[in-house]
Amino acid sequence: MTIEHNAFFIGGDWVSPSSSKRFTLINASTEEAIGSVPEGVEADIDRAVAAARKAFDGSGWSDIAPAERAAAMLRFADAIEKRSATLAQTVTLQNGMPIALSQAFEGGFAVGMLRYYADLANSLPVEDQRPSQLGKETRVRRSPIGVVGAIVPWNYPVVLAMSKIAPALAAGCTLVMKPSPNTVLDSYILAEAALEAGLPPGVINWVAADRTAGAHLVAHPDVDKVSFTGSTAAGRAIGRVCGELLRPVSLELGGKSAAIVLDDVDLGAIMPSLQFVNFMNQGQTCVTCSRLLAPQSRYKEVVEAVAAMASSMKVGNPLEASTEIGPMATAEHRSKVEGYIAKGKAEATLVAGGGRPKGLERGWFVEPTVFADMSNSATIAREEIFGPVLSVIPYKDDADAVRMANDSIYGLGGSVFSADPERAMAVARRVHTGTIGINGYPVAIGSPFGGVKASGIGREFGPEAMQGYQQLKSIYVAG
Repeated sequence: MTIEHNAFFIGGDWVSPSSSKRFTLINASTEEAIGSVPEGVEADIDRAVAAARKAFDGSGWSDIAPAERAAAMLRFADAIEKRSATLAQTVTLQNGMPIALSQAFEGGFAVGMLRYYADLANSLPVEDQRPSQLGKETRVRRSPIGVVGAIVPWNYPVVLAMSKIAPALAAGCTLVMKPSPNTVLDSYILAEAALEAGLPPGVINWVAADRTAGAHLVAHPDVDKVSFTGSTAAGRAIGRVCGELLRPVSLELGGKSAAIVLDDVDLGAIMPSLQFVNFMNQGQTCVTCSRLLAPQSRYKEVVEAVAAMASSMKVGNPLEASTEIGPMATAEHRSKVEGYIAKGKAEATLVAGGGRPKGLERGWFVEPTVFADMSNSATIAREEIFGPVLSVIPYKDDADAVRMANDSIYGLGGSVFSADPERAMAVARRVHTGTIGINGYPVAIGSPFGGVKASGIGREFGPEAMQGYQQLKSIYVAG
């Protein structure tokens, strides 16, 4: 049985596409077709932007009391929560995310994000009075930025969509969402929830499209802000367009994060957390710590422990609760990952994995792979692989570990493992990155998330994300 959709969600209704082009959705584990949806073209983007503009200018969404927006967002959250099991399964079928992870993130975390921003919408002041200067008063007012063009990747399609939808709605904006062609079915479930919640027509619109139509959305004259999550190369292209247009843009891009294991750790105690930061969603995560920096004094011990961990992970059907590693999302992506593994074999020592798992002839699977005996200048230690490939690199002391962690064009995530939390904190403070964990990586909805250097600009999560969807106006009162 396949899932067929024949319309886009535009202006609060199901709208027929402008062309006969379609996307076929493939099960990453079986390589079988699981669904088909229309492929949007520029005319569909135009209709979606027009609906979002009409909703922003005429529906009252941007002007209603924040408490009313918060109430609508909570209804939306409730409607999604009822569909959370279906959402998780749908994401897993499309991109191979292990079901335990998709239940936690694509189901629970996404709902929590909406509720968090509903609370912010209801509690943060729209206007505040600044301290008097020279006897004169100033009021600073926050207003919604307008129509948002949001482009979402395939690796965490629901969470990354909600990381844009939730703060934008809280601020009073309207949105045109462009999901990845590889993960579209989940967006129809979200649209159904939006209908049930009674969101005003045009507040959120979904059009699945390719890069050409996506570029049309980025440059559209009626879009006021662009929010993009994806590769650094695509982010640079979007940033150039927005820079020329003087259009606000937030870019959450790639990473090559480092997990620093200090010499005082209990390896057995940290192994579950290390496994998560090294291999979450089979490495198809922007904050994956695909570099593991290990002290020279314990290098062999760390390599052996990590190799044993990787070799013991269960690879297989991502719909089974015990599966830890599912397939790559597409055949093309698996080929890219395998190309990096081939490069790794020429510049380092393969200590675990390196091939396709036996007994899984169908599906785009790659074994959890670990390389050792390399420097931080190796190709596999510098370029984002976006797969289950880990480089274990030796360092001399804490200062050397920090230097190596910072020796990257990226700066998105990271983690420091130590038996001494204060020592770990001291190291973490010196790593040039947008986020970093101590003895794990527990992402928090209420804290800003984003990168430095080639990992992007702007922040998601926390009140900082909502501020990115607002304009500031200073009102000077002369008398």
